[in-house]
Amino acid sequence: MRMLAIGGFLVALALFALLEVLSRREGSRIPSLGVVCAYVMRYEVGPVPVGRIGLFGFWWWLGWHFLAR
Repeated sequence: MRMLAIGGFLVALALFALLEVLSRREGSRIPSLGVVCAYVMRYEVGPVPVGRIGLFGFWWWLGWHFLAR
C-alpha cells in the first residue's frame, strides 16, 4: 500500500513537471506554476488575504506530510 501511495505522488509530480514544460512553450495558453501562484496570492476577501493563507496552508501541509518524520 505504501508503494502505491509513493507511485501516486511520483505520477502527480511528473504531471506537474509536464504541465510546466508545456506552459513554457511559445504561444502556450497554459499558465505556469508561478503565474497560478501569483493569481492565488492576489485573492482577498475584504482585508483578509485568503489566497496567501491558503497557499501557506498548502505548503505547511506538504511539509508536514513529507518532512515530519
